[in-house]
Amino acid sequence: MLQSELQKRRTFGIISHPDAGKTTLTEKLLLFGGAIQTAGAVKSNKITKAATSDFMEIEKQRGISVATSVMGFEYKGYKINILDTPGHKDFAEDTYRTLTAVDSVILVIDCVKGVEEQTRKLMEVCRMRNTPVIIFINKLDREGQDPYDLLDEVEKELKIHTRPLTWPIGIGASFKGVYNLFEKQLLLFSNTKTKIADDIVAIPDIGAKELEKQVGEQAANKLREDVELIEGVYEPFDENLYLEGYLAPVFFGSAVNNFGVRELLDTFVRVAPPPKSRHADLREVKPEEEKFTGFVFKIHANLDPNHRDRIAFCRVVSGTFERNTFYQHTRMDKKLRFSSPNMFMANEKSVVDKAFPGDVVGLYDTGNFKIGDTLTEGENLHFQGIPSFSPEIFKELINKDPFKSKQLEKGIRQLTDEGVAQLFLQEQGSKKIIGTVGDLQFEVIQFRLLNEYGASATFVPVGYSKACWITSEDKEALAGFIRLKNRFIAFDKEDRPVYLADTLRNLKAIQDLYPAISFHFTSEFKTDQAAIGEAAWGERR
Repeated sequence: MLQSELQKRRTFGIISHPDAGKTTLTEKLLLFGGAIQTAGAVKSNKITKAATSDFMEIEKQRGISVATSVMGFEYKGYKINILDTPGHKDFAEDTYRTLTAVDSVILVIDCVKGVEEQTRKLMEVCRMRNTPVIIFINKLDREGQDPYDLLDEVEKELKIHTRPLTWPIGIGASFKGVYNLFEKQLLLFSNTKTKIADDIVAIPDIGAKELEKQVGEQAANKLREDVELIEGVYEPFDENLYLEGYLAPVFFGSAVNNFGVRELLDTFVRVAPPPKSRHADLREVKPEEEKFTGFVFKIHANLDPNHRDRIAFCRVVSGTFERNTFYQHTRMDKKLRFSSPNMFMANEKSVVDKAFPGDVVGLYDTGNFKIGDTLTEGENLHFQGIPSFSPEIFKELINKDPFKSKQLEKGIRQLTDEGVAQLFLQEQGSKKIIGTVGDLQFEVIQFRLLNEYGASATFVPVGYSKACWITSEDKEALAGFIRLKNRFIAFDKEDRPVYLADTLRNLKAIQDLYPAISFHFTSEFKTDQAAIGEAAWGERR
């Protein structure tokens, strides 16, 4: 049974630069999968009907995704799990962590803007894990770049080979549809934002007169030339090269008009990988193993504001997760049982009795979990590769209402547990410094503290530019350094000492002056020692 369930699973993330249409594509995949009946459109940062995957109030107001949504649905005998990630660069860390929980990705590119900065960064993360990538070039109904130029740009900028599996007929005002090179079918474009377009014409012979009848003589001749060139220039689609992360199949369409999405989905379920093995500190864990293992890659408080719940999202890595069964929380070394585990369709959730590798289960949490925690059937292992990164913007949290101090304390603890930002404590915990990678996170924290916890707060900039976790094999040297540099020392929520540098230049000088102290640029330094820190420093310079 486990093997058959494994083959059915497809767990993937959707990634893109902001405004490329990622959340819209997610919604349309749900539409084609039958998970929703009509779709809302996201336009000009105003949402007439909020996108299904954007459930936080601030997302609905701003028209952007700032938290990873988890959605599952059935399609043609497959169980599909979508992780829709934040596109905004200020929430990149949440996206990086989410990519540890997927087996493949769909990368959305705006045909008008082409490859953008965030796209490059996300592809670097995919390449680190050789994650298979499918590319969807979106917004073909707008006047965009030439398709050949787009593919050249993708190959050059993202350092991945491409193979078109559909090809556009015209672009912008002249956009007539796409030709499916895989299925030898013509899909005719119709402007519909809420329903599924089904104008599909089978044209097994592209030389047939039927093509002129459908798209006109000029467009038909151009398509024939394009197809001949594609077949001659681009390497044939090789499924193994795709699975190795070397070759990306490319689809063209218009997600807002539900166009080209079905072809993408049909090919995806056929070629995308089932659940993969994951590396733990002790060994590699394979999905077909009988015993359950899983890891928490995301925590979200107040998914349902009416119930003030806190949910840990656990990716099942191996075996079968079962409701009401005790599992070992390896960091805390204690057994936990879950009576109401959930699976999600955006903000809709339902209790699940069993879950299999590839599935994402929502576990109600009373404060036991942190991001990166591992659950097992008893084996003492820990999944790797889900660290916190060194923040770049620091502000002190100021309480504006002394009567709501407890609410503020609870709120900031829970929100930083989610990984939205990091909390550093000075002066025996009375001074709270929040570290982020972008300014928008402060706005989100302030909004959520007020709306979800009733705590009114503001932020005041402090003069730090980098945070480093510090360790030393010489305990006396570490204690002496902390005493000497007390003004620059804070402690994270695990009570680990952190050095807050005012400038990168001074940080380098401090590293040279105190060789006995190791400075770490990620929180996962059990095995890296100074290596990760030095690598991160090299990138920054």
